[in-house]
Amino acid sequence: MKRVFSLADKSHGQGGIFYSWQRAHGNYLATTGFDHAVRIYDRHGELKEEINLPGMCTGLGWDSDGDILAIVCEKSTAIILWDANSHRTTQIDSGLKDTMTFLKWSNTGPQLAVGTLKGNLMIYNHQTSRKIPIIGKHIKKITCGAWSAENLLALGSEDKTISISNADGDTLRQATIRADPAEIDFSEMKGDERSAIGQNTVSVVVGKKTLFLYNINDPENPIELAFQQRYGSIISYKWYGDGYILIGFSHGYFVVISTHLKEIGQELFQARNHKDSLASIAISTSLNKAASCGDNCIKIHDLSDLKEMYAIITLEDERGLDKIAWTDDGQLLAVSTQKGNLHVYLARLPMLAAVTQTRVAHLTSLLEVTIDDLVTKEPPITIAIEVEPSFLGIGQYHVAVGMNNRAWFYLLGDDGPQRLKDREYLGTVQSISLNGDYAAVSFEGKVQLHMIEGETTAATDERETRLFPGKDDRDVRITCHDMTPEFLIYGTDRGDVRYFFIEDWQFVVEYRHLAGIRKLFPDPSGTRLVFVDEKTDGYVYNAVNDTVIDIPSFSASIKGVLWENWQLDKSVFVAYDSEKLYTYVYCRESVTGTPEIMTPMYSGGFMEAPGMGVSVCSQVLYVGETRLPYGQIPIMLHNGEITLQTQSGKLGNLQLDTHSHVFHENPQDLKPAELLTAAQQCIKLRRFRDAWIFCHYVNRREVWVELGRAALHSLDLDFAIRVYRNIGDVGMVTSLQKVKTIEDKNLLSGYIAMFLGEFNSAQDLFLASSYPLAALEMRRDLLHWDSALQLAKALAPEQISYISREYAQQLEFTGDYMNSLSHYEKGITREEKAREHDEICAAGIARMSIRTGDIRRGVAMAMKMSSKGLKKECAGILESMKQWTEAATLYEQGHYYDKAASVYIRGKNWNKVGELLQHITSPKIHAQYAKAKEADGRYKEAAEAYKMAKEWDHVIRINLEFLQNPEEAVKIVQETQSVEGAKMVAKFFQKLNDYASAIQFLVMSKCNDEAFQLAQSHNQMEVYADIIGSDATPEDYQSIAVHFENEKNHYLSGKFFLLSGQYSRAMKHFLRCNGEDSQAIELAIETVGRANDDQLTHQLIDFLMGETDGMPKDAKYLFRLYMALKQYREAARTAIIIAREEQSAGNYRNAHDVLFSMYQELKDNRIKIPAEMATNLMILHSYILAKIHIKRGDHLKGARMLIRVANNISKFPSHIVPLLTSTVIECQRSGLKNSAFSYAAMLMRPEYRNQIDLKYKKKIEMIVRKPDKTEEDEPLSPCPICGFQLPETELMCPECKNNLPYCIITGRHVVSEDLTACPTCDFPAIFPEFIKLLESEESCPMCAEKVIRENLTKITDTKKYMFPEEGVTE
Repeated sequence: MKRVFSLADKSHGQGGIFYSWQRAHGNYLATTGFDHAVRIYDRHGELKEEINLPGMCTGLGWDSDGDILAIVCEKSTAIILWDANSHRTTQIDSGLKDTMTFLKWSNTGPQLAVGTLKGNLMIYNHQTSRKIPIIGKHIKKITCGAWSAENLLALGSEDKTISISNADGDTLRQATIRADPAEIDFSEMKGDERSAIGQNTVSVVVGKKTLFLYNINDPENPIELAFQQRYGSIISYKWYGDGYILIGFSHGYFVVISTHLKEIGQELFQARNHKDSLASIAISTSLNKAASCGDNCIKIHDLSDLKEMYAIITLEDERGLDKIAWTDDGQLLAVSTQKGNLHVYLARLPMLAAVTQTRVAHLTSLLEVTIDDLVTKEPPITIAIEVEPSFLGIGQYHVAVGMNNRAWFYLLGDDGPQRLKDREYLGTVQSISLNGDYAAVSFEGKVQLHMIEGETTAATDERETRLFPGKDDRDVRITCHDMTPEFLIYGTDRGDVRYFFIEDWQFVVEYRHLAGIRKLFPDPSGTRLVFVDEKTDGYVYNAVNDTVIDIPSFSASIKGVLWENWQLDKSVFVAYDSEKLYTYVYCRESVTGTPEIMTPMYSGGFMEAPGMGVSVCSQVLYVGETRLPYGQIPIMLHNGEITLQTQSGKLGNLQLDTHSHVFHENPQDLKPAELLTAAQQCIKLRRFRDAWIFCHYVNRREVWVELGRAALHSLDLDFAIRVYRNIGDVGMVTSLQKVKTIEDKNLLSGYIAMFLGEFNSAQDLFLASSYPLAALEMRRDLLHWDSALQLAKALAPEQISYISREYAQQLEFTGDYMNSLSHYEKGITREEKAREHDEICAAGIARMSIRTGDIRRGVAMAMKMSSKGLKKECAGILESMKQWTEAATLYEQGHYYDKAASVYIRGKNWNKVGELLQHITSPKIHAQYAKAKEADGRYKEAAEAYKMAKEWDHVIRINLEFLQNPEEAVKIVQETQSVEGAKMVAKFFQKLNDYASAIQFLVMSKCNDEAFQLAQSHNQMEVYADIIGSDATPEDYQSIAVHFENEKNHYLSGKFFLLSGQYSRAMKHFLRCNGEDSQAIELAIETVGRANDDQLTHQLIDFLMGETDGMPKDAKYLFRLYMALKQYREAARTAIIIAREEQSAGNYRNAHDVLFSMYQELKDNRIKIPAEMATNLMILHSYILAKIHIKRGDHLKGARMLIRVANNISKFPSHIVPLLTSTVIECQRSGLKNSAFSYAAMLMRPEYRNQIDLKYKKKIEMIVRKPDKTEEDEPLSPCPICGFQLPETELMCPECKNNLPYCIITGRHVVSEDLTACPTCDFPAIFPEFIKLLESEESCPMCAEKVIRENLTKITDTKKYMFPEEGVTE
């Protein structure tokens, strides 16, 4: 804080100094000491008055208005009064004989209380000069006192009592205390309810140790608060807020307590502000600050948050501070010392500031003005002024300051500020405004406009000065004014807003409001201004077109308005009160709002008719609010940033919350929530270009839609189209492109409002446009029929009939039939061109007539009209009204025979139903008719009707019970699988003792228990078992199994135990069957496969090996067992054994099939194929291929395959000689002479010679006797793996040492270029050879399955055929 002035020690002699600030104004400081004098200083430290006293001053104080200073002193019975306005001193005789020791002015009245050394009291009324002496109020010296807001007087005396009196001195309450009182005060204790008498509590310090609280309402229960000894004695205390007390203690402690009964005795805050001692405390309610002094420093706290230290003032050259006090306005803080020094500090400057463009002039000291430009950052200009100003103004080149009726003008030149002149006015100046050349000064309801640098004497130029209002408006008071570069603008208590154009020296705009104008705030250009009227409502006035727009959400306590100085946001303004800033946007063009009438203008070849103006709506939008820091005043707005004037005289900046996320050079760095906030702020502020960038990063449809709607509201159609095109809203883009060329603003705005869903606004705009029919079209499209009819009466009477029809349809839908009938009747036109419309209306009349009870009319109209649909609708209505005859007739007329028959049935008219039967398709109606015929005993017709209704159970019942036709019943049951029907047939057969048939139909009807009992009781269990099949529960199977178990039928018992899941019991019975019973063994194998039980498995293996009965079973069963158990390796070994046995027996095809099936199983389960199995399968397949080739006449291929077989002749022991014989013959026939000789020589061996067929014996002997060993080499083909050339039938590549896959058609190794595979068994083959085979054969030689030519395809990925072992399990 800045020190304003100091009073040196000994200014009042030896000892301390006592002082008192002038109340209310704080312009004067009265001081006294031990020198028998009172001195009065102004707030700058200048001595204004000195009053000498006959004795030492014992009391001084200012009245509540600060006009009178009262002084009492020793050695005098007079009260000295000093008038602050006239500076005159007067004396009043108190009439008291003893020394006056105390005085106190009332806070609310003109009373002055004076106490004496002997406890006497005198109350002086300064207004009436009446003196009331009260002798013996106390018996000892009155030391302290206080007045309440209710004008009660509390006094404290050395007689250890306190008294409470009224303004006439009558004692109301008196209380005794334990020690001398000090620091007495009035306040209100905190309570759940407010006290009826306001300040209900007297507080007093007792003996400097305790705080005594005396409640006037409860005098019997005073409260005395004691504090910790370490705090020291109580120095001073102050009430503040809602019942809080701030107490200062001698040891430097600073404590806050509450007087609420629930909190009393508790310390809310405690701090040791001073290390050694605390001397005094003071509170400023206007600043909301508390100060304490002690040691050599002053500490200031914020009352809203005491923990926050607002300021610390250290007095380096002082020790032993004494008293501290604020002025009422909180601007000045005085502190005295025990040596008699006094220092005054500036705690808060008067909040004076003025703005022109971005330049701010503000008070930075009581006698200093500083000019800053926070936008251009120019160096500040400081002006030292002569007086403490009460008003301040700044123009483009000048600054004006002043007080009372005088102003000083300073020129802001290149050489720094220069004082130009001072000027006096005809009254006390309230405010001053400047532009480049002129100043406008308001005083006493008038405004004087004068040139700043003109002559002050009488001027010849009338443009030098002018006084407003003029002579014609003498009864009008100007309440506010402002200036722009071109205009003086002022408002009056009559509601006038007037623009005085300085260049032409005349009024150019005059607007009359309904209420008086309190404040006005023009924008920098002056074309728009905000004004506040006497009702505290706010408006924006546009001087260009003389329109006024209401400001929404306008606070009643608005103190000022700031327009945005940044050119791109010139439509934004901010209103503020003491707590918040409210941001608004003025929309010059808007879909909704206050219409403005523009003068006709020529545009695009279209000239509007004279008098028909284009209407444009304007609107003010509320954007949001920002909290205003306490004690700071907004003075300028630039680009969303508020410049604030602070109490210290400095300028601060505050960004509006409505602009908090708008300014970001790198939006991509923002978080999603911040991007969303930025987009929404830009949309509200109508900064559409910025909003587009943020919406791009947010990329949420609802935000784009919000941007598009805002652009539409502002009639920025091109931008809106761009937005809606971006989000893919084709409908909106198309609609906007259709209307964007409309020149009529009202019509355009109407369409936009309609697109936005604001239909009432759209109607008003359409009706004010050049095409009012658009309002009718909109209401029709929206089905707003009442509005449409009203509009049609005025705009298009020819449309009333059509609208009436549409309205009638809507009313019919909602159930308002009377009004619907009325509108259908109104819709009839009887015009040939509207025949279809009239038919719709007539149909509606028919329906509504029936609905409203006029059935005859409605039915007659429906019968007369050709529409089938109408007949059906009317019949439906009649049916709902239970008018069966009329309804059925209309249904029949409309050829709705099913519905007609249904209604006839309801009316019991069976004859009509019979007539319609041939047309009826509904099973329900047939069923109803059948029931009626059955009730009449006409069973055959009933059965036929039931058949038509597909109610088969009834058909079966009638055939069995009445028509005695069981064959038909059985046939129907078998066709329909009817459960109930089967039950009926079963009962019928039971009666005939045909138990097998009865069981069959009981099972069909799901009555398994009944069927079982019937089978058991009549020895038909095998029949039951056959019938039940696989559609039964485990319990059913168990019952059958137990029955056969009792009958010793082991096979069937085992079979049904297997089906019931009881595998052990099933196995027991299967093993008891005849050992040769193949079916039993097969089922036993299935049992083991299902059970997955090792014990059962070993049991069956023992049985198959013959260990149970000494008779080994066929190996095929062991093979099947291993397959069932999925033990494929064992199955493979068994399969090889079986195949070997089959081969030995000469059953080569069987052996082939066994090996093939096992090969496929192993391959499917990805298990490695044993080499022996693969080799045996290849040899057996070669044998089969030889037969096929020979049969087809391809002897060479047959010979090659026979050579392979002959090379493994030991595997064909049953047919060695026939096979060798065939090999010799086929080799001889195909030219393989050497091979023929080799195998012929083998046949000539003694063991084979006698077995040769006589038919071939001589020929073979000739081949041996006369050998011809000529033979061509076998053709070569490439190895499919490595490409090495090797003989075609060679299956081992000598180069890459791989076993080669063989072709299942030729037996040769495959070639990779022409590879195919059987679609069924997936064995490889040579593609052309397979195709050739299919010309004469249908099936695959390997799997014997049929192959379709089209299913064969060439294989490009040959890997799995070349290396079948990959991925298989060992």
